[in-house]
Amino acid sequence: MQAKQETFKEIINGNAPVVVDFFAEWCGPCKMMAPILKDFATQMGDRVRVIKIDIDKNPAAAQAYRIQSVPTLIVFQKGEPVWRQSGVVQKKQLEHVVNQLPRTSH
Repeated sequence: MQAKQETFKEIINGNAPVVVDFFAEWCGPCKMMAPILKDFATQMGDRVRVIKIDIDKNPAAAQAYRIQSVPTLIVFQKGEPVWRQSGVVQKKQLEHVVNQLPRTSH
């Protein structure tokens, strides 16, 4: 029996903040963002979730959030977008954004 895969909506509605990286395989800056996000996710542990969404494979998600350039990062808390930025974002800035969010109880 296969484990049920979480939907995007289930992921962003969770207790932990979620950093969503809207990217494309052909995008140079997106490739620069990958190791930054990996390092950030490792450092933050279970305090935050990081997911990547390929805009070419998920055009509906890209359209729903009006993604006009990649990479675009959106931080969701309790299903609501609370921060958004396009372009390469440094790890320190991501840490600052997530650390400024109000803590939620589990």
